[in-house]
Amino acid sequence: MDKKYLTKTPVVCALALLCCMLWGSAFPCIKIGYRLFDIPSGSVSSQILFAGIRFTLAGVLTILFGSLLRKKLLIPKKSSVPMIIKLSLVQTVLQYVFFYIGLANASGVKSSIIEASNVFLAILIAALVFRYEKLTWLKILGCIVGFAGVVVINMTGEGLDAGMKLSGEGAVFLSTVAYAFSSGMIKKYSEYEDPVILSGYQFFAGGVVMAIGGAAFGGHITVSGAPAVLLLIYLALISSVAYTLWGLLLKYNPVGKVTVFVFTNSIFGVLLSALLLGERNQAFGLRGIIALVLVSAGIIIVNRSKS
Repeated sequence: MDKKYLTKTPVVCALALLCCMLWGSAFPCIKIGYRLFDIPSGSVSSQILFAGIRFTLAGVLTILFGSLLRKKLLIPKKSSVPMIIKLSLVQTVLQYVFFYIGLANASGVKSSIIEASNVFLAILIAALVFRYEKLTWLKILGCIVGFAGVVVINMTGEGLDAGMKLSGEGAVFLSTVAYAFSSGMIKKYSEYEDPVILSGYQFFAGGVVMAIGGAAFGGHITVSGAPAVLLLIYLALISSVAYTLWGLLLKYNPVGKVTVFVFTNSIFGVLLSALLLGERNQAFGLRGIIALVLVSAGIIIVNRSKS
């Protein structure tokens, strides 16, 4: 895929939505994986081991598919190794340690909507930290409106949900902070290295670190049969396909133009959590619907700021 093709708005929309649909499916699939691999919600080491195996496999698949498409083995430049290490620590290790822990202690619907806050953070960090683009009043308004959806989903009649805790919703939110920084890093590093190489090797490096760490602290998983194995392969494919496409989009487009579509992660995550996990009451209750409307409105407002 060349730059001319990847900067066309319909192509950006289609590929970004495909990535977000894949990521949205990860919310219920990870929770199903905890059940299939017999991983209890309180076993942090087993959750990290599970994530490590997934991302190690994702790295291998990304490098393999990329090498087959290019008809040569993809090997990073020597100067790219420090970038791969830093990216793996932020994008894979930090983001997904928090994400896997949080998802084990929060519903798929809540996690999906809270995760949408990474859009606001990515836009703010791209503008304030990496200086890739300028903040406008419409972008700020879009961030406020969308983030209101995250607040609404955690509200009860007495205020913020008393069930909200650091090990659950708080950890999911911290994963979005890591994602926001990783988006800026990908944009910067892809100027010097192929995004496919960056994705594949950072997944592999981060996955190995997580797998070793999880096993070292007593983590274990039980393979219950073919459904468990197929689910693990699907989760690995989510990462290898989605992040490779995402990296290519970030390389050739403004960060905000691409990351704003992450709002739809929450929509896909909520709908698929309702379908696969039976969380229909939370997904289609008044708070869930209002939260989704606010999050979706954020997309429209931020996109209008680019007109």
